[in-house]
Amino acid sequence: MPLMTFETAIGDSATFAKRHLLLGNGFSIACRADIFHYGSLFAQADFSGCPEVESVFTLLGTQDFEAAIRALENASLILPAYVPDGTSAVAKMEAHAAALKEILIQTIAGNHPAVPPEIDDAKFWACRTFLSHFLATGGQVFTLNYDLLLYWTLMHDDNPFGDAINLAKNDGFGNDEDDPNAEYVVWQGEVGAHDARVQFLHGALHLFDSGSELKKYTWVRKGVPLVEQAREAINGNAYPLFVAEGTSAQKKAKVRHNAYLYQGFKQFTANVKTASHCFFIFGHPLAANDDHILNRIARGKFRKLYVGIYGEPASADNQRIMNRANKLAVQRNEKSPLDVVFYDAATAHVWG
Repeated sequence: MPLMTFETAIGDSATFAKRHLLLGNGFSIACRADIFHYGSLFAQADFSGCPEVESVFTLLGTQDFEAAIRALENASLILPAYVPDGTSAVAKMEAHAAALKEILIQTIAGNHPAVPPEIDDAKFWACRTFLSHFLATGGQVFTLNYDLLLYWTLMHDDNPFGDAINLAKNDGFGNDEDDPNAEYVVWQGEVGAHDARVQFLHGALHLFDSGSELKKYTWVRKGVPLVEQAREAINGNAYPLFVAEGTSAQKKAKVRHNAYLYQGFKQFTANVKTASHCFFIFGHPLAANDDHILNRIARGKFRKLYVGIYGEPASADNQRIMNRANKLAVQRNEKSPLDVVFYDAATAHVWG
């Protein structure tokens, strides 16, 4: 069957009480492929601190950071069964996996657009129009991306092209009750999170865990670009809240051990368990390293899933995505069947 257009999919979804959106890295790639594609990040990464780790990518035939991290972490687990005296190698693999996570964070921060004006107003306006199908109609947006593009889009509420697009942008952060004039805002905890409409399921470049609280850096409070704030923090060995573990199980473990991430995971779970809702997926390859998210869809009760497909549907990658999506439906309890349909992601015109 030919792919639906995005417009047709939105019209088709109008029968549901709410529509929600799950974003993957394709959302950011569609805006700036020169920065956010793994190949681009790999080309910009500085491996001088541990040059051996670059060979991991070569041996695996990939430029995917998460695949390399996953390989190192898995190898460190099984090596003792084959090399009884390989303790030093295990420690080295674990250290290199951790180093790769830091390199990925530093590379994203180092190459991220410095300020929103580096992206055309027209792109932000197109993206706000896309998001309005979810955030202006009672739905929620869940993102697995680390960059600032979604946050910038939500904050970019000037009106150069037409009538205002009013988006619900509550993300659960607010004033620190002990320091309401602080240069940052803090996560308000589980009670405040119930009204949140935007969830960064795997953390983000502007979210920093200080130990006692989760801080969100803002430009408004400090007058310093967010990317510059993040770079300064990273240079001071303070790293953003960031889930880049190799496997789904490892990601899930990290999510469960952080109150903010776990609350977002629970919000996602609550919505997939609501039969009157529907979900859209944009820019996500439905890869196994995010099974902790995808399995929730398989166990959910919502009735219809719209999956964005970019490019030729018959390509190997798209066939794998479509097979994985259909498998989610097969896994459903027969009392809560899931209808999976596919739309042409290009017709969403997310960035114009």
